[in-house]
Amino acid sequence: MKELFFGLKFAFSYFSILPIQFCKEDDLSTKPVIGTMLFFLPLVGLVLGLLTIMIASFSHTWLFFLIAAVSYMLMYGFIHTEAVCDVADAIYAKHAGKDAYTIIKEPTIGAIGMFYGLAFFALKVGAIIALFQAGHFYAFVAVLLISRLSLVALIMILPFKSSFIGTLKDALTVPYLLGTFAIFSLVGILLIGSQFLFFLLFGGVLAYIIARFIGNKLGFINGDVLGVTLEGVEIALFIIMVVNF
Repeated sequence: MKELFFGLKFAFSYFSILPIQFCKEDDLSTKPVIGTMLFFLPLVGLVLGLLTIMIASFSHTWLFFLIAAVSYMLMYGFIHTEAVCDVADAIYAKHAGKDAYTIIKEPTIGAIGMFYGLAFFALKVGAIIALFQAGHFYAFVAVLLISRLSLVALIMILPFKSSFIGTLKDALTVPYLLGTFAIFSLVGILLIGSQFLFFLLFGGVLAYIIARFIGNKLGFINGDVLGVTLEGVEIALFIIMVVNF
């Protein structure tokens, strides 16, 4: 039970900027803690989504929808947007004959990475605003569940060049994987109906294609590739839901 609670806190402390505190004696390195951290990853998306909707609900105007969209990205600390910048720089550096892994680990970004990050930011904010203007608030939350469930599946099935992701992969057992998919798929169905399962399948396949494509470009897959994958899946699903709902 203690590991379960630590895993819950670890998920929110790592994948969001929500204020989470740990004691010095808390051990977050055990497999049960790391496994439950991944189990609760979709819950982070659910909570951030509901908080975003609360912000948008203050006033159903374009301005508050903009504030809500930016707040969502702020609440996960722009870590996935930063991954877009790093991956873009690494891909273009490899074209120039440089080592992509060295570039992706640098703490700074180049002009190309910055412009890619801005492009993804603009597309994502615009898509969220359009989704909110159409009144599809629960569809927004469903997308956040799908993107994070897709990452959990990718961690299980793909090879990674990352010691941290390797640790996550070792801790992600089949019961954790099946459990998080079962629980949060049910939540998604309650939000938007049985069509959630179609969008989940589509999002999972899209995530695999994006991660593999970038991995082939870089020569490896790491946490930054997962971040870009999340951004790509969310933007694509936001746009699809705006058009088809």
